[in-house]
Amino acid sequence: MFLNYIKDFFLKRILKNNLHNVKSSSSLNAIKTVGLLIDESYFFEKESLIKELIFNGVLESDIKTIVYRDKLKKNEEYSLPTFGIKDLDWKSDITNEVVSNFINQKFDLLISYYDVEKAILLTITHNSKAQFKVGFSSVDKRLNHLMINTNAENHKVFTHELFRYLKILNKI
Repeated sequence: MFLNYIKDFFLKRILKNNLHNVKSSSSLNAIKTVGLLIDESYFFEKESLIKELIFNGVLESDIKTIVYRDKLKKNEEYSLPTFGIKDLDWKSDITNEVVSNFINQKFDLLISYYDVEKAILLTITHNSKAQFKVGFSSVDKRLNHLMINTNAENHKVFTHELFRYLKILNKI
C-alpha cells in the first residue's frame, strides 16, 4: 500500500513535467466517435451516463468505454474493459494492452469522467490521441480543452452542459 503512494507521487511528478508540452487542438470536425474514461471508485452509474450520451445523438457503436477501479478482483468479470493501478509501471508506461489501444485510438471526443486526480487517469488523458478532451474543472486545467464545473455524481448536468457547449462550438 505504501509503495502505491510512492508510485503515485513519482508518476504525478513525471506527468507534471510532461504537461508543459501540451498541444492545443484546432480541429473543426464534428463529433462522431467518443472515448469515455470513467473512474468507478466514486461513480457507479456508467450505464445511465452512456444512455445520456446516446439520448443526445451519439451512436452506441461509436462510444468506447474503459473503466478504472482502485481494487480489481481476480475472479470477477466486468461488463466493460476495466483496469487498475497495477497496469501502470514506475516509468509511467501502460502495461495493459486494452488501455494502450484505448490511448492510441483517435477519438473525436474524449470524456474524462473523473473529478479526483489519480496518476493513471491523468496519464491516460494526457497521452490520448483524442482531438477534443472534456473533463471536470477540479482536474488539472492543462489536460482538457473544455472543463465543466460540476461533480461526478451529477451526470445529467454534465451531459447537458457538455452538449450545450458542443453545439456552441459547432462540434455536433
